[in-house]
Amino acid sequence: MTIPGTASLWRNHILPFTLLVSLLGTATVVGDYLLHRLDLVWVGRYLGIPGTLLIIGSLTYSLRKRKVIASGNVKFWLRMHELGTWLGSWMVLLHAGVHFNAILPWLATIAMGVNVISGMVGKMLLGRAREHVQAQREQYQLRGLPKAEVDQAVFWESVTFDAMTKWRKVHIPIFIVFAVLALGHIVSIFLFWGWR
Repeated sequence: MTIPGTASLWRNHILPFTLLVSLLGTATVVGDYLLHRLDLVWVGRYLGIPGTLLIIGSLTYSLRKRKVIASGNVKFWLRMHELGTWLGSWMVLLHAGVHFNAILPWLATIAMGVNVISGMVGKMLLGRAREHVQAQREQYQLRGLPKAEVDQAVFWESVTFDAMTKWRKVHIPIFIVFAVLALGHIVSIFLFWGWR
């Protein structure tokens, strides 16, 4: 016997999350292998630049959501944010490769990975919570309960959902740690670059 909603939780949230994280890891390992096999390791050295630019560009979603940018559909910008951070993260991971040359770049890479995963988990949890509250509300409405009683019946689920929407208060500080470490890495590259 399965718990109601378990199949949809797995199919709609956990499976896509697992596939995306696995795809990111697999694409990184395969990409790094190919760069080494084809003697194109130098390409990986420069992939950090477009990867970082994609991640920075994906922040347009935050600007649109806060109405700093007025044009475009918020859902479109969210999709671009997700795609840009995924591709940018992949490029940065290829840039990092499997080389353990310095601690600062690896701290930045780890912070980036935690940030990407926290964004994906937040999206999954928020989507699931929204579906649950809506399903509960519809179930009570089908029973013919008045709106006031429906609101009272889903009160705690709604409070929990509202609390979950605050996950950005965790996601944003993680991003700030990543940004500071990445900036430190970039500055150190310029300081110690062989400019001759």
